[in-house]
Amino acid sequence: MRSFLSALTCLALLLPGAVQAASFDCTLTTLTPNEQVICQNRDLNDLDVEMATMYRLLSGLFAMGMRGAMHDDQSAWLHERMACGANAACIRDAYTRRIRALQAVYDGIDRPI
Repeated sequence: MRSFLSALTCLALLLPGAVQAASFDCTLTTLTPNEQVICQNRDLNDLDVEMATMYRLLSGLFAMGMRGAMHDDQSAWLHERMACGANAACIRDAYTRRIRALQAVYDGIDRPI
């Protein structure tokens, strides 16, 4: 069974859009090697959409302190992803780890029964 957060991010994947990953514009001439690979690979692009949507949704749920920590974690993760260069498998693994981490944050939110 999919979680609520994953279901919301899947909806974002169904929306029509320009040639763009969720977190950057694929038409820019200044793309890094890993951004180029993400733009050229539909599966990686979809992972980018899922991760960015999860991150934005979660960022809106927390006060400034937690949001700041999430931003720091996201920045560290972006450096990790960029270190993959053009290695698609490394990029995929980085996205998988980040999506799991964001899902864990969501799962840890106290909700009424």
